[in-house]
Amino acid sequence: MRGRFITLEGLEGTGKSTQIELLRERLSARGLRVRVTREPGGTPLAEKLRELVLHADSAEISPACELLMMFAARAAHLQGVIQPALAAGEWVLCDRFTDASYAYQGAGRGIPDAQIRSLEDMVQAGLRPDLTLLLDAPVQVGLARATGRRGAAAADRFEREGQDFFERVRAKFLDIAAHEPGRVKCIDADRPLEAIADDLEAQALKLLSLHEKNQPA
Repeated sequence: MRGRFITLEGLEGTGKSTQIELLRERLSARGLRVRVTREPGGTPLAEKLRELVLHADSAEISPACELLMMFAARAAHLQGVIQPALAAGEWVLCDRFTDASYAYQGAGRGIPDAQIRSLEDMVQAGLRPDLTLLLDAPVQVGLARATGRRGAAAADRFEREGQDFFERVRAKFLDIAAHEPGRVKCIDADRPLEAIADDLEAQALKLLSLHEKNQPA
């Protein structure tokens, strides 16, 4: 039976990397086979593209170039990791996916949704997350955490953007959640770590319950 595909989204500093590992541990403890991966990245080629997108000179990467690089990495990731894992019955937990393209390259960079959707249709061929967990916190909270963790000197191309950019990104994430409440669950990330982890587990267990009900008798 096909596995399930769960994505975690949110701004920098909302704790995705920490929470995805906690969720992996909790689901694995229930006997599920869980694969954790990330975007951009997940395969050798996609990781090389990640390095370029995050650390190349911004003057060399236009918004269109950035979007195409993201989807090139996504195509490699889907073929090399996500689709084989799902076909093998694994549950895939992915740190960012296509919602991030609509938020960062769409709302953030100004690329129309229709252009992003055309790439989504081509690359994903209908594959979408079964569940998206949106870790939401005020922009200033997330940026303060990210800066405190990495330091301003180590910030990547996105972390060096201004607050207005991230306000647009956050607004787009929240808009997606409002329009797709069945798939996207908004989680308050400005709380203690364990409280957030409990909420993520609860949402994943709802998906597991539906998954088990659909198993053949």
